Amino acid sequence: MTRAAPGRASVDAGFYATLLGATFLMGSSFIAGKILLGHGVPAILLVGWRFLLAAFATLPLLAMARVPLRAQLWPPAMAPRQAWVVGAIGLLQTAAVMGLLFVGMRSIPAAAAAILLFSNPIWVALLGRLFLHESLGPVRVAGLLLGMLGVALAIGPGALLTGQHDALFGELCCLASALCWAVATIINKRAALPIGGLALNFWQMLIGALVLLALAWSGGERWPTDIGAREWLWFVWLAVPASTGSFGLWFVALRRGGATHASGWLFLTPLFAVLLSFVVLHTALSPLQLCGGALIGVGLWLVNRAPA
Repeated sequence: MTRAAPGRASVDAGFYATLLGATFLMGSSFIAGKILLGHGVPAILLVGWRFLLAAFATLPLLAMARVPLRAQLWPPAMAPRQAWVVGAIGLLQTAAVMGLLFVGMRSIPAAAAAILLFSNPIWVALLGRLFLHESLGPVRVAGLLLGMLGVALAIGPGALLTGQHDALFGELCCLASALCWAVATIINKRAALPIGGLALNFWQMLIGALVLLALAWSGGERWPTDIGAREWLWFVWLAVPASTGSFGLWFVALRRGGATHASGWLFLTPLFAVLLSFVVLHTALSPLQLCGGALIGVGLWLVNRAPA
């Protein structure tokens, strides 16, 4: 008679609880961002301050490890020439991805922005095939096709046919954001940097935040003078729990379940964004956008399925 490995059920429960926490916090960032944008906070300035605070909030998490903080932030195995790779990831993953996302979210619902951004694994699989020669197989190809169809439905012809150019611009910005995220992922995969995920996350947030704040300053963006306590609470939520907290939980989930297993659950983030948008912002997606989001979710599951 065989017995289950002790603690296996608790490990699985912990993994899924961590995933739910990470994706819920990620989803909530779209709601907090939309509220602040609606209050007149400039998009680039908002993202810059968000990730500057989030980067420094990551340092206590790194300091809790047994490895000295300096060795985590720049391990001995890191070569000086790899600094440009870290810089490129920061420019793409934080400055481009989040800058484009929040610019796009000024004119489209938070839930629609989340759906388009989290089509990213679809583009990662496609770029991985083109540049890293990763095999796809029929199941992943089917996932790619379903995901692309879902993106087309999520964007839809409505904004173009009805002359809603601001909405179309916002949708394209969010799609470009997903593509930048995919490019950053491919660069990271190819470089195989000898640095921990949380430490790399610190650098990419810090570099991206400084670039965005410089752009905001040069563009004349200023923080609104009529920000109240409610808006400041939303900003703190956006910067700490929804950024540092979500990334910290995500890296814990990656360690517990592996990248392939965990990434297949990323579709929960836009799902939480849709639900929270309905509850907090009282907005809903069109049936076409909901159908597109569902197809993207199925596509993500197929693309991220572990090989037999």
